[in-house]
Amino acid sequence: METSELIKKVRKIEIKTKGLSKNIFAGEYHTAFKGRGMTFAEVREYQYGDDIRSVDWNVTARFGHPYIKVFEEERELTVVLLIDVSGSREFGTVTQLKKDIFTEVAATLAFSTIQNNDKIGVIFFSDKIEKFIPPKKGKKHVLHIIRELIDFTPESNKTDIGGALRYFTNAIKKSSTAFIISDFMDKNFERDLTIANRKHDIVALQVYDIRETELPNVGLVKLKDAETGERIWVDTSDKRLRTTYKHAWGENQLALQKVFTKSGVDTVSMSTSEDYVRALMKLFKMRA
Repeated sequence: METSELIKKVRKIEIKTKGLSKNIFAGEYHTAFKGRGMTFAEVREYQYGDDIRSVDWNVTARFGHPYIKVFEEERELTVVLLIDVSGSREFGTVTQLKKDIFTEVAATLAFSTIQNNDKIGVIFFSDKIEKFIPPKKGKKHVLHIIRELIDFTPESNKTDIGGALRYFTNAIKKSSTAFIISDFMDKNFERDLTIANRKHDIVALQVYDIRETELPNVGLVKLKDAETGERIWVDTSDKRLRTTYKHAWGENQLALQKVFTKSGVDTVSMSTSEDYVRALMKLFKMRA
């Protein structure tokens, strides 16, 4: 992409998503994603109802009546976006491609992060780690991330969510909040998701297109698998085929939801034809 065109696209995304972060998500983000660490704040006299386990026995012995240690939450977060850049993100049939939603959602979260003075990093993955941008603070850093979101070209079209999670768990030592932005057209990543979620706070954001849920009756069409490149002719006028296709989507969604539930991961789904703001608000309220 030419530099001038890229700058225009970055500016357009910045204006839209920065506004959303500032006006809509400011308080919700702060409430939904809290720091996990606790730091010592002060010692004060024991009050009725305080946890006996918090008593500072040294200070208590010195003054002859009970004192407790008070801890406060370490607010600063490290946020990491794990973004699926495999071939299937290029699909979209209504108004936007899946990758357009990936970009806007990621940018919105990035601006929400820096407005809260948190660090943000990104892992672009296919069936390998395509690029890692380590967590940092600041608007300049976020604009660099947005440029990459718009203009990044992966080397592979395939997907390995488990591999991305293993890399993330090894690369990010400090407990952090991670958003996986993907269509989740992959399997066998439950174990890696569970392990990652024990140390970190993982949130799954699924983006899908309406044509992935059901086929329209438009006769004979040629379909291409974006990840393998395989092409097949499909007769969409066949009612049984359309029913099977719809049923398969439903079964896959149920299986995916089971994975998230067993792994203890919060999740929300959003369609390319719907308003992703609503989906993010739903997620934030779920976690409040």
